[in-house]
Amino acid sequence: MTGYGVGSHENAKVKYTVEIKSLNSKFLELSIRLPKAVSDKELTLRGECSKLIERGKVNVMISSEYTDQTAKASSINTELLKKYYNQLKTVADELGDKDAAIFSLALNMPEVIANNDDVVDEEEGKVLLNAFALAVQQFNKFREDEGLILKNDAEKRVQMILDLLTEVEAVEGDRIPLIRERLSQYMDAAVGKENIDKNRFEQEIIFYIDKLDVTEEKVRLRSHCNYFLQALNAPDSNGKKLGFISQEMGREINTLGSKANNAAIQQVVVRMKEELEKIKEQLLNVL
Repeated sequence: MTGYGVGSHENAKVKYTVEIKSLNSKFLELSIRLPKAVSDKELTLRGECSKLIERGKVNVMISSEYTDQTAKASSINTELLKKYYNQLKTVADELGDKDAAIFSLALNMPEVIANNDDVVDEEEGKVLLNAFALAVQQFNKFREDEGLILKNDAEKRVQMILDLLTEVEAVEGDRIPLIRERLSQYMDAAVGKENIDKNRFEQEIIFYIDKLDVTEEKVRLRSHCNYFLQALNAPDSNGKKLGFISQEMGREINTLGSKANNAAIQQVVVRMKEELEKIKEQLLNVL
């Protein structure tokens, strides 16, 4: 299911902005891009995404903006620099090297220069997490709005299938008498009316008509449609359940069409299949 959310939070020192985008996917595929200074928060953010987002191909992009740009500037460990410098100068004097670039060498010694981007304080970490919470809130609101549209569309199409089932029942009354009449005319033309064993013919007609009876299919299809609507309005995540129910609806519609032996009913069945295919396409986006 697609989604989009952006959240920002700031204090006197820094402003963090979190942007979340997602495309539909059966599983959670998570990509997080964040500043090096808050790289230690990645595991926390991944855990929160797993709980709050559930699934989708999700991209989380985090940016920071410092109020005082000097806050990110590197700092020099003065005492350590002096110690390195004095040690290097002593060695250079002992060796009689007057041209040695002692200051430059001392400045490049380990831990003399500390990059402030490498670490953040606890307060700055809270700013990031607050921005993330706002982005997730907006992201889930986006998904809820989209989900409501999908829900209304699915309800409308299931109701259309139920209405079409009513149309089937309306034309079904004349189906069996027409089949009986057509078979009688065929037998009369094939072997002659006087050569037909009436009892045997009635037995065969009953057996044949029983094979064409669609009462069970109509009952099950109506039951599946009502169950679909019930599951659709349930509070829990039920995308898979809706998928299973739609498959059962498809089976009953297919059987109804194959047993109908009636052009008008088969036309209605085709319309049912069209609505069901649209429902299945929408269910691919349901959690």
